[in-house]
Amino acid sequence: MRITTSDGVGLAVEVAGAGPGLLLVHGFGGAKEDFASHVPALARDHTVVIFDHRGHGASDKPTDPAAYSIDRLATDILEVADACQLDRFRLLGHSMGGMVGRQVPLRAPERVEALIMMDTSAGPIPGFDPALMDMAADVAFTRGKAALKELLDMVPVLETPAYKRTLLDLPGYQAFQDRKWADTSEIMWGAMAVALAHQPDDLAALAEVVRVPMLVLVGSEDAPFVAASHAMAEAISGAQLEVIPDAGHSPQFENPGAWIDALSRFLASVPAFAN
Repeated sequence: MRITTSDGVGLAVEVAGAGPGLLLVHGFGGAKEDFASHVPALARDHTVVIFDHRGHGASDKPTDPAAYSIDRLATDILEVADACQLDRFRLLGHSMGGMVGRQVPLRAPERVEALIMMDTSAGPIPGFDPALMDMAADVAFTRGKAALKELLDMVPVLETPAYKRTLLDLPGYQAFQDRKWADTSEIMWGAMAVALAHQPDDLAALAEVVRVPMLVLVGSEDAPFVAASHAMAEAISGAQLEVIPDAGHSPQFENPGAWIDALSRFLASVPAFAN
């Protein structure tokens, strides 16, 4: 299905299964297909919703940088849930998807039945220099995607051993990465890079409002986010931490068995709520 947001942007959305709502929100430069291989298993017990953020995949790609912000993408999550008639839902946010997704319980805690924060943080990305992210954003705005790709290839911060192994071992994975990049808007990249670089630290606020089951998932090799994941699990009452071995920033691909097992066990423990 395709929905049109309140500011007129079309988002590509897929829905599968029946049961409690489960929104899986992809990260920066990702796509809804980041979760596609796990949807059939999750849809046995859930109404699973995946979608492409604006500026990504098959969704619209506004050319105005003002169309992109953490707050606007959080509104998109809620509007996708509305379009799918989910008053309450379980929310998984991966990387940028978690940084955007954490705004949902801060803004509308009554809508979140459970929260899964995956390879993400409750504030600025640990170890990422905002000035360098601002510089990369300027390249995206002024010189385009080819120049940006050259710059990013010089600093492959998320290319862990697990990622490199998966590129070699998983058929089609390199082509999938290439397609996601081809479908990524450079305007979105620049705008969201700046937004993520200068985002506030919401850990204390999350600790105040999160009163639902919470799982923190992180790949053991995802160095920038391991410490941030421990900090969330320690600060938020009742939060569970699962470190996925032999995995980096995308454990759903790099160690899929351990990832789906950890997520499924957590979801099975969450009391069902009738929408």
